[in-house]
Amino acid sequence: MTRLRRTAVAAVLGALLAGCSTVPSASPTIQITQVAQPTDVAVGVEPLTPEAGATPEEVVRGFIDASASVVRNHPVARQYLAEGVATSWNDSDVVTVISQDYAAVQLESGTVQVTGTLVGSLDDRGVFTVGTGSVYTRTFTVTDESGEWRITDPPDGLLLLQPDFTRTYDQLNAYFLDPTGTRVVPDPRYLVSGEAQSTALVDKLLAGAAPLIAAGVTNPLAGARLRSTVSVSGTTATVDLSWPGEVADGTVEAAAAQLTWSLVQQQLGLQSVRVLRDGQELGLPGLPDRLTTDDWAALDPDLAPAGAVGHYLEGGALRLATDGTAAPGPAGAGSYQLASAAVSVDAGTSELGLTAGVSTTLSPSGAPATLFAGPYGGELAPVLTGDSFTEPTTAGTRSEVWTVRNGSEVVRQPAGSTPQTVSATTLPGLGRATAFQLSPDGVRAAVVVQGTSGGQLYIGTVVRDEDTVSVRDLRSIAPSVRQVTDVAWRNAGLLMFLAADPSTGRTVPYTVGVDGWELQETTASGLPDQPTALAAAPGRQPLVSAQGTMWQLAGGNWVTLVRGQQPRPGGAPFYPM
Repeated sequence: MTRLRRTAVAAVLGALLAGCSTVPSASPTIQITQVAQPTDVAVGVEPLTPEAGATPEEVVRGFIDASASVVRNHPVARQYLAEGVATSWNDSDVVTVISQDYAAVQLESGTVQVTGTLVGSLDDRGVFTVGTGSVYTRTFTVTDESGEWRITDPPDGLLLLQPDFTRTYDQLNAYFLDPTGTRVVPDPRYLVSGEAQSTALVDKLLAGAAPLIAAGVTNPLAGARLRSTVSVSGTTATVDLSWPGEVADGTVEAAAAQLTWSLVQQQLGLQSVRVLRDGQELGLPGLPDRLTTDDWAALDPDLAPAGAVGHYLEGGALRLATDGTAAPGPAGAGSYQLASAAVSVDAGTSELGLTAGVSTTLSPSGAPATLFAGPYGGELAPVLTGDSFTEPTTAGTRSEVWTVRNGSEVVRQPAGSTPQTVSATTLPGLGRATAFQLSPDGVRAAVVVQGTSGGQLYIGTVVRDEDTVSVRDLRSIAPSVRQVTDVAWRNAGLLMFLAADPSTGRTVPYTVGVDGWELQETTASGLPDQPTALAAAPGRQPLVSAQGTMWQLAGGNWVTLVRGQQPRPGGAPFYPM
């Protein structure tokens, strides 16, 4: 049943793409909520009202603290504003997040300057944009009203400290579909905690994907309209929608899958979803009234094929990370003297398929580097030459391998075809690409670019039109971290990468979300030296090479591939995808 549903979703997406000129790109949605509609009552820690005789700095600080309230219209924050301004202040649309260690200093009588690190901002779609690490500065004007200082020019939207933003907002994924219809793709959104979250999230789905990934995904819910707020009974949410009369059953079914993956998230406490059409059950063949993610398991964004065990290279030969044995065929025997490699996986059979590897010592044409490709376990043939190639990479949705030639030309090698250049017009201007990894769903690409200040981490969107494939909208997602050397996908929404710890200068692993949120350093405990190469995949233990040996992350420490045995020599780890 699951397999059939995946096929049906893929088929309807083909129809969506073919007939996109007749499908609305945006729906006349009922605006049920805004970014994060607060409640009408106090929830959790509520701010203090202005104290009599407070200084201008205390008034500004009190206003910022009160902006973290989840009570509708922020009545306490308005008490810090001058008469007239208190009623006209716009507290919606944009949220600016700054560091907790900000300063509020009175420069001269009547002005207070707030200075802090810009963490990021949230737009009216609930989309977070990470800050560049620059300093946030904003001057507030205050006036004396009957002996009390009050703000006359508050910024539009909310100004929040990072801890207040974390406490007030929950990260949820709105899921859209990759172009093949075989995976749902996470699109992180941030919504105020509370009962309105389910309705707000569906509203975001109807409005479409975030602009930076919209061109890379499809939205079966385009054209639908929410008839009422999402109701919740126990652990089941009911979503009542209207669609245009000409919508196909396959589109409705794909939208039901999209809603199920989006609403059945731990933060929402839901386990099933009931989708209605104009108040009636969908009544589609084989589709239960109450849907769970098990009904759409094949669309799992973090699907890990059973056969996708880790691999690495030792002396130019392909090895299995499970026990260090040689991979089958001439690649496992070291015939190509590979320096890096990648293998695709058939999602239906879990069989390993297209294999590609880069050799800098074996080159029939005499070029500095040669890309070989062929079946897993079989003969590989030279398909491309150049001065250099990044480590090849695969996604879980197509049988093809990607790499970057000569630091700037993105190339894809589909199985059974010839190499094709991918349009990435902004990449050469950023610097030389030294690592390039496709996300498991193939919709995003993570790139390490060596610029004037060292390696930096970028993420772009893979867009497939009828005749061209491109990587667009490359943006830095960890601008505060320098000296990035390698990157891998921990899951569809989380990256793992190697970079220098600014306090020690030593290379350590980090993780960060696809939008730059929650940058965290990961343990290096157990490693004999700084890690030099990294591999990760959904549901798998990350692998690194350090001091010319292989290590895996297990139980919070880096351990040898085989417990109780000496570390295996090797490098260039990867997981087939």
